[in-house]
Amino acid sequence: MWNFLNRPRIGATTTRCKGFYNRFLYSQIRADEKLLLTELRSRGHDILKIDVRKHQFSIQGPPSEFKDLDIVIDRCIAQSQSKFASILFASYDIPIINNPVVVERCSDKVKTSLLLAKAGIPTPETTIAFSPESALETIETMGYPCVIKPIVGSWGRLLAKIDTRAAAEAIVEHKATLGHYEHKIFYIQKFINKPNRDIRVVTVDGNPIAAMTRTSTHWLTNAAKGATVDAYDIPKEVASLVKQASKAVGGGLLGVDLMELDDGGFTVHEINPGTEFKALNECVDVDVPTHIINWIESVANKKGGDK
Repeated sequence: MWNFLNRPRIGATTTRCKGFYNRFLYSQIRADEKLLLTELRSRGHDILKIDVRKHQFSIQGPPSEFKDLDIVIDRCIAQSQSKFASILFASYDIPIINNPVVVERCSDKVKTSLLLAKAGIPTPETTIAFSPESALETIETMGYPCVIKPIVGSWGRLLAKIDTRAAAEAIVEHKATLGHYEHKIFYIQKFINKPNRDIRVVTVDGNPIAAMTRTSTHWLTNAAKGATVDAYDIPKEVASLVKQASKAVGGGLLGVDLMELDDGGFTVHEINPGTEFKALNECVDVDVPTHIINWIESVANKKGGDK
């Protein structure tokens, strides 16, 4: 269920394994998924693509076409689809990347922040409030500027930097009128005055594959928001934090986001379970898809040996 363009690049050693039968779970085939599928096919793996929007999943047991399946690679765009698809495949005793525990922990910002803090990993000061009144009190106590985020989401959507009391009142009131219960949970975080960029590290079980910086004049530095990307040499401190963060949420294929602090340190602010890597692959001298598939093969072989 993965796809990568097979391009020879620095560090692109290939670990071959016995061909395995896998499902590629998706809701839309983007450039990232095309890269993965190409790499899998180049290695002779049997692939069956599943459009999650068109398939049905019984709670009584797996459909007959899932028989003899070695591994499932989840590339659903919607976090809600990933969350429940991973739960279902795990209930069928079919290995899925990432497993439902990791997906649940990383898709929920509250759970991610709690796990990072519990593990002693530097992460921005964060407070959760459950009413507009409590949210405004939290913002006043934390001070301006601060950031309010949805507890579920990606690509920098629905994030707001709050600089004044008037802005706080408007944003909190707006969130309170939105229909979904998640908008009634106010995730409020201290603003980090980063140097116009953040760092994305793609990692498998805590082992970094490659990293990039995402730079923008806007306070949001997501590549999806138009940030420019550059290769980033991973220092030991960042590699250590990434390993700790991955362990805290349960490992797997992750995109770990960090910000640089004024004192020269780093803080981990987000972990992405369905990480995209096309932009990273284009700016580094590492064949990211090859390394991901190497790792997936190792997982499939281990699972096969456990049967």
